[in-house]
Amino acid sequence: MDLHAVIAFTLAFFVFAASPGPDNITIMARTLSHGPASGVAYGLGTVSGILIYLTLAFFGLSVLAHSMGWLMQILRYGGALYLIWMAYRLWAAPAVLPQMQQGENGRALFSVYMTGFALNLGNPKMPLFYLALLPNFVPHTFDTTALFTIVAIILAVETVVIGGHVFLAGRAKRVLKTPRSIKLINRATGGFLGVAGLVILTSGRSN
Repeated sequence: MDLHAVIAFTLAFFVFAASPGPDNITIMARTLSHGPASGVAYGLGTVSGILIYLTLAFFGLSVLAHSMGWLMQILRYGGALYLIWMAYRLWAAPAVLPQMQQGENGRALFSVYMTGFALNLGNPKMPLFYLALLPNFVPHTFDTTALFTIVAIILAVETVVIGGHVFLAGRAKRVLKTPRSIKLINRATGGFLGVAGLVILTSGRSN
């Protein structure tokens, strides 16, 4: 890949990654409700799913992944239902001030990570995105250098996007000083998670 292709792919992927959607909403919601580690864990899960689809697209195996529609739907619906369950728990959660809130342990963070991973792995639009995008930037003579370059770009962009959403959510959380404001943000983030889950379920039915 030449410098022009690197810059073009970086800009294209940044627009894709930073666009409003269920993943970015969930990252902010998890940060608001359970702290930065939870938002980062979900973000890492989504990145893992992205890297798997990237590798499949590079090696021409995305057709195989797309043919396993039943598995992708299970992952998609399971992750969406989990988001809706988290939304219910947040909506009904007591108003606990931020300094009294406890972060999640390693096991809970792994569960959040797997939710992000499953939702991205179960998204049938992901392989189509990469099949449409990559031929415009990857040279016809594919080599591992091109693959590592693309992976490095994705990791760099996702670090900025995920970190930015976690930072913004963390700043918003600092202004929460009363039980009423905590209750409001719990219900707002619960509502966002619920909408994200419903969007995933609805878009899955239309595919």
